[in-house]
Amino acid sequence: MDSLILLLPMALFMGFLGLVAFLWNLRAGQYEDLDGAASRILFDDLPRKEPRR
Repeated sequence: MDSLILLLPMALFMGFLGLVAFLWNLRAGQYEDLDGAASRILFDDLPRKEPRR
């Protein structure tokens, strides 16, 4: 029972940190384009021009 006195506040604090991290990522635009990265792998890159010597 004594361990609950320590574990319960730690669990609540870690849950709060997870919520803060999620909201921070949401404001930073991390979840704006979820399909872009998945479809970007299908397109070829433009060929690079070699520098002149």
